[in-house]
Amino acid sequence: MTAHVATVAFAGIEVLPVEVQAQMGSGLPAFAVVGLPDKAVAESRERVRAALSGLGLALPAKRITINLAPADLAKEGSHFDLPIAAALLVAMGILPGEELAEYCLLGELGLDGRLAPVAGVLAAAIAAGAAGRGLICPAAQGGEAAWSGGAVLAPSSLLALINHFKGSQVLARPQPQMAKDRAPDLDLRDIKGQETAKRALEVAAAGGHNLLLCGPPGAGKSMLAARLPGLLPPLSPAEALEVTMIHSAAGALAEGGGLLRRRPYRDPHHSASVAALVGGGQRARPGEISLAHGGVLFLDELPEFPRAALEALRQPLESGQVTVARANAHVTYPARIQLVAAMNPCKCGHLGDPILGCGRAPKCAAEYQARLSGPLLDRIDLHLEVPAVNPADLSLPPPAEDSATVAARIAQARAIQAERYARPAGRRPIRCNAEADGTLLEQVAAPDAAGRRLLVEAAERLRLTARGYHRVLRVARTLADLAGEAAVHRLQVAEALSYRRVTR
Repeated sequence: MTAHVATVAFAGIEVLPVEVQAQMGSGLPAFAVVGLPDKAVAESRERVRAALSGLGLALPAKRITINLAPADLAKEGSHFDLPIAAALLVAMGILPGEELAEYCLLGELGLDGRLAPVAGVLAAAIAAGAAGRGLICPAAQGGEAAWSGGAVLAPSSLLALINHFKGSQVLARPQPQMAKDRAPDLDLRDIKGQETAKRALEVAAAGGHNLLLCGPPGAGKSMLAARLPGLLPPLSPAEALEVTMIHSAAGALAEGGGLLRRRPYRDPHHSASVAALVGGGQRARPGEISLAHGGVLFLDELPEFPRAALEALRQPLESGQVTVARANAHVTYPARIQLVAAMNPCKCGHLGDPILGCGRAPKCAAEYQARLSGPLLDRIDLHLEVPAVNPADLSLPPPAEDSATVAARIAQARAIQAERYARPAGRRPIRCNAEADGTLLEQVAAPDAAGRRLLVEAAERLRLTARGYHRVLRVARTLADLAGEAAVHRLQVAEALSYRRVTR
């Protein structure tokens, strides 16, 4: 007899259907798993055997073969434990194969039969619903899977699943859960002085622009970046689902799962490798740039990052996605982020200070800033020099404007952009000005005659590249949106040009 149970494999956040086939035949007792299983799948034999033994069930003394079809697709992860165990129980006549065929199963088995959480449950639930099936997953992830809208069973153990299909226990349908809130967002009122930097932060948030802050230690660069998430609008339902799917595939959801409601904020250490930033490793996991999708990626001490890691960011910053190519994997992850980077002007950080500066200036600054390539800097819309904080500013009362006030202006500008970029048929979705390009950008951000003359003259003097020219237009369009103006004028072009100052 051959039993069939449906499960899935993952290629990035893409879900691929897999059928678990279990056959018990005559011959010497054996238990084999075939179909390109990795080490975790191969070890599931012992976990399944121990879990069944804990229920008082012994595998028959037959030749047992588990086939994971299609056989040419690599199978990775411990989530195959539950479907393998279920297929064996169907073959043994303990579970009804007809009823189980209506579900897709995934979950890791403990030696006592309890089900442990696995990665990718939300994506699997959505794929199962699209295929007309329900989902059976561990109890801890039932609230995550329930967002798919399909039928979900979330047993806590293999015994609970058996009892449910036997009719001696009824599993309640889990309810959708929201992720637990992280600490409250930090407020702009905590930062005294630095009004120009706050303005640049508002512009970056309003248009989704990348931002580079350059200044001495203690100027407040990290504090400014940490307050950006509090200025951004909340995730839309579609964005929340996509962001949660990425974190679920990476196994990065907090205990209990749930839909993420707030934009991600990732701040990896400058020792991060290429694989840590853009994704990779043996299983081609998503990197920090994908985990920050829909939110902010903050890179502090930018020149201290490995050169190869920084150069690997160039293509994702343009395309909004990253492709991880390996000999045994080729997967694509979304990576539409807002990059905020911070750096010191030189190694000692006090360039131009007659007292604190080192004796190698300006050569030390040239060498330090040369760690950043021109093409990478060209992809950053806003370049801002952050001066040292004036001690007199620290004694002043908190600023009148808090994050909520600034966020309200940003929300108005984002609403204007959402209406402007309402998606026509056949065009990729555009959320903000930073994503507009080509003919569309020329249509929505064309400056008036005075602004165009200024832009052309500045482009020639500053030797702007074509990419830099268009990024000035994007920033100018955002400045006009913040001012509530339909057209881009010379004033917005001038301010946008002031943010194109090359750090070096």
